[in-house]
Amino acid sequence: MKEQNLPPTPNPRKCPECQSTNLMKDYESAEIVCTGCGYVVAAQLTDQGPEWRAFDAEQRAKRARAGAPATFTIHDKGLSTTIDWHDRDVFGKKIPQGQKAQIYRIRKWQRRIRVSDATERNLAFALSEISKITNNLNLPKNVVETASVIYRKAVKERLIRGRSIQGVTAAAIYVACRQCGVARTLEDISQASPVSKKEVGRSYRFLLNQLDYFIKPIKPGQYITKFCNQLTMQGKVEEIAHQILFAAAESKLTAGRGPTGIAAAVSYIASILTGERKTQREIAEIAQVTEVTIRNRYKELAERLQFIIYL
Repeated sequence: MKEQNLPPTPNPRKCPECQSTNLMKDYESAEIVCTGCGYVVAAQLTDQGPEWRAFDAEQRAKRARAGAPATFTIHDKGLSTTIDWHDRDVFGKKIPQGQKAQIYRIRKWQRRIRVSDATERNLAFALSEISKITNNLNLPKNVVETASVIYRKAVKERLIRGRSIQGVTAAAIYVACRQCGVARTLEDISQASPVSKKEVGRSYRFLLNQLDYFIKPIKPGQYITKFCNQLTMQGKVEEIAHQILFAAAESKLTAGRGPTGIAAAVSYIASILTGERKTQREIAEIAQVTEVTIRNRYKELAERLQFIIYL
């Protein structure tokens, strides 16, 4: 086995001798060896893992000392410690009676210094409001993290002064939904939050202007899945609805139309074609549009895409 004299590269991708990409890590000798020619590509590697070893899941769980991952949904990013109220030490033993008063004082000051200034108090309250609203809307974790980052940027730019915290948090959640491609309307956000739709829209436009965000227009296809799930329709209905929507987009029938109205009309047509007939009132209540809007969009699609509807 040949060894190199030059200093090794930290992360080699191919062998400098035979240009082979089949490299093997030898953990016992801390080397990276080419399996083709035996050339030692890198030596004296640094072990980035822990200093302890574990042979099963139970040992790994006991010996691991890492805490929870950092998150933007907590004002201190989850990096602070917490002294619980069980009055037990790290080994699970009860704390002696004479030390309980001292532990109580330490716990009290620990709770106080977690939120030290006005900015942290603002973040603590606002991020808890974001968690409440996102839980009510059943939003995924990436939306929660994105909304928390947006609110932190607003606090950093001092955009919160003179505005309600609930309004800005609701607007941050709506911006996060638009960025992550989650179909939620202003009505949904306002119903899950203590602010009105008008206040959410005003704060949303304010954040877009001040933070220079570019939000892509909502596509009707993002609402079809939501409507079909809420109406408990089969997957065949959703598939046909997407096909009708694609044909309508090719014919430029969706230009200048509201995405919720188009999605509601397409879902109504697909329910008729598959035999799972839903009334216009049921779809209108889910889509939060009027029955007249669904009828108008339905008539336009039926006249232009008649050969698709009767397949």
